[in-house]
This record gives sequence, structure tokens and C-alpha cells, in this order.
Amino acid sequence: MTHALLKSWLSRIRIVMIGTTLPANIGSAARALHTMGLDDLVVVNPRLPIDDSSYANAAGAGALLDKTCITKDLKDAIDDCTLIFAASARSRQMPRPVLTPSMAAQVALKQLSKTDPTSDLAPSLADKAQSSDDSVNALPKIAILFGREDRGLTNEELSLADYHIQIPANPDYPVLNVASAIQVITATFFDQFASTLTSSPLISTKQTQGVQQEDHSLPIHIRSDWDEPAITQAQSANLESALIALMQRLNLAHDDDLKHLPNRLSRLNSRLQLDQKE
Repeated sequence: MTHALLKSWLSRIRIVMIGTTLPANIGSAARALHTMGLDDLVVVNPRLPIDDSSYANAAGAGALLDKTCITKDLKDAIDDCTLIFAASARSRQMPRPVLTPSMAAQVALKQLSKTDPTSDLAPSLADKAQSSDDSVNALPKIAILFGREDRGLTNEELSLADYHIQIPANPDYPVLNVASAIQVITATFFDQFASTLTSSPLISTKQTQGVQQEDHSLPIHIRSDWDEPAITQAQSANLESALIALMQRLNLAHDDDLKHLPNRLSRLNSRLQLDQKE
């Protein structure tokens, strides 16, 4: 159920690339979408058509490129959308509310689930678990606009958006390659959607592709104000080497154990978060 609902929500996110210069970037964008479970890509008025470099950069997402919609008019790309985001490194003449990718994902999630993302999603999940293709198609369509490689989106294009998305970045150079920006934002949307679904009271185990799996996750402890500084990577490696040598001398580790023992000791050491005196 979780996988099906996640897939249906992601299917309602449309990525719109405007005025692309390099066909390779279209392919890289298709690959970014495919890795995050999205499959709706629209390219508006590209300078050059999709070509072999697009497919080379798409890697395993060639099928997504095959069905990519090419249009000359941005309005044709977003006419059926009820919520529009525009990715922009900076606001222009008529600014819109500016969101981080995470905040934008929450706004989209609220519209898709018809439920406040901070509330109990159980009723919404129960209703949508039985959804058919028709009910999925009835969900709102959400567009995210991405501009040209050299100058981004125009003021007119930005004015079509309900919200602007800005990716936190180096203030001296906050401009990402368009495919990289698509990867960051789509990854954030995937993470927010999946996290919301798996935190629902209806879901007691992790579900991957419809198959339930036991949850072996460990609690994460963050080092705070300890009385001594943490050990360095070099000290950690030396400790692990010394432990392996000691185990070998005591006949507690044999050749067959050494394939995985270093990695397991390293993981144990990371969980312990030893300090200098320890």
C-alpha cells in the first residue's frame, strides 16, 4: 500500500524545463526523475532537440525520454496544474513566497493528501489505499519550473508560480546546473513523501515495492557537548587495526573472519562515538 500511494503521489509531480540549451541536460534531468520515482517531464521550447547525448546522459531512463513532452508554450505545460513552483536562485521584480525544497515538498504533500502533513494521515491513507487509476488521475497535478542554463527563468515565467523554491547554497555562488537542481529538489520531494507515509500509524514495518521487511534500524545518537573531543579518523583506524591484531593473537579471529571484521569494527566504533581519553 505504501509503495503504491507513494508512486501515485510522485506521478502527480511534473518537472518543466524551459529553454534548455544542451540536450545532454535533458537526459540528465530524466535520469534524476527516474531515480526519484517521477515520470512526468515536459520541455518547453528547447534550443536543440533531444538527441544521442540526451540518451547517453539519461543512462537507464531512456524510456522516460521517449515519452517526454516537447511544447512551444509554457502555458500548455501547466494548464492542468493546480499548484506551481518555480526554482530560482534569486527573486525578481515581483517576488513570490520563497520556500526551501523541504518546505515546498510539505506544501505539495498537503495538497496531494488533502491532510495537514503534521496531522494523523491514517484516514487519508486508508481512503487512498483502495484507489484506482481514475482516482489517481483525479489528484491535483503539481508543476515545478526550471529555467535556462545561462539565465534561469524570466520575470514573466516566475510570475506564473505560486511559490519560488530556493536551494540553500553558497551565497557567493548559489547557481546550480539545471539537472543538479532537479536532482536536489526531486530527492527532497521523494524523501518527504516517503517519510510521511512510513511514519503513519497504519504502517508498522518498512515496505519496499509492496513487500514488507522487518525494521532493523538503530536509534541515532548525535554527539553534543562532551568533556573531551572525539577521536580522529586516524585514531579510529589505528584502534581498529590494533583490535584485529589482538583478536588474531588470542586466536579469536581467523582468515575467514577478516573479510567482514574490519567493516563491522568500523561500524561499531562509529556507534560508540569514542572520545580522546576513551
